[in-house]
Amino acid sequence: MASPARPQVSVFDRSGNVAGSVALPEVFSTVVRPDVVHFVHTNVAKNARMAYAVSTEAGYQTSAESWGTGRAVARIPRVAGGGTHRAGQAAFGNMCRGGGMYSPTKTYRRWHRAVPATMRRHAVASALAASAVAALVMARGHKVQAAKEIPIVCTDEIEQLQKTKEAHALLTKLGCGEDLLRCAETRQRRHGKSVWRNRVHSVRRGPLVVYNGTRDQMRAFRNIPGVETCHVSRLNLLQLAPGATVGRLLIFSESAFKALADIYEHKKDYSLPRDLMTNTDVQRIINSDEIQSVLRVKKDGAKPKFHGATNALKREEVVKKLALKKLF
Repeated sequence: MASPARPQVSVFDRSGNVAGSVALPEVFSTVVRPDVVHFVHTNVAKNARMAYAVSTEAGYQTSAESWGTGRAVARIPRVAGGGTHRAGQAAFGNMCRGGGMYSPTKTYRRWHRAVPATMRRHAVASALAASAVAALVMARGHKVQAAKEIPIVCTDEIEQLQKTKEAHALLTKLGCGEDLLRCAETRQRRHGKSVWRNRVHSVRRGPLVVYNGTRDQMRAFRNIPGVETCHVSRLNLLQLAPGATVGRLLIFSESAFKALADIYEHKKDYSLPRDLMTNTDVQRIINSDEIQSVLRVKKDGAKPKFHGATNALKREEVVKKLALKKLF
């Protein structure tokens, strides 16, 4: 699936009015490959996992010993001593209460995955191309009915904002007000152990602001629910396609949008993927006059060279044929 190519993209100012235009980088004409994005996202996301395992001594911290045979009980090790209910109870086995587990988890499990650099670059390019298709952006759940154009490109004034209310007003004028409201309404408190680990609240993903300046210049967007920021030279697939679903709403600064062309032009040993076929209607190609005019006409009366194996013990005609051959 290829994304539509447009020669120019409008650039909007802080008031939401068109302030100019900029050429669409070639990366937005890349083939959209959801399968590649899903594979890379699944494996790259594993690289943030932390090792966990049960204690190697869990279930074995007791002085249990088998009673042997002749006691009319199972030979499982039993806790020594007396004066308590624990004495005489089975231990160590995975079938025992308080015993060890079968195949305990280990910290030396293969937690992380190595993904080829070219495949990772293909996935990022596909995610960028999908963000330029309004249908895919809306299919992902973003409310962009008020947006004048996708992708959204704003002047570099977006990198000079100091107040959160200024950033919120800018996003609203760019047509993202409904999407910001959608994210704010989904913010809710999590339950369970996540509250211990700095993941108290969950919120849906909103617009991703791509900039070309410094990180300190984008502080105005930090406290808006669902809004994230990313530098154009450090585009992350986990942000471009959260959950391995392409079509995230992207908002570029003008300098960041222009930098995309230079970034993908100077990547070493890499070229953007292209379709092997410009027209995927194979049936139409085969039936076209150009192809049919050079094909050989089908021969009439052609017999297959092999009719299949025959069982001489079951087929009478084969038995007779073999008998005649034996006579001569």
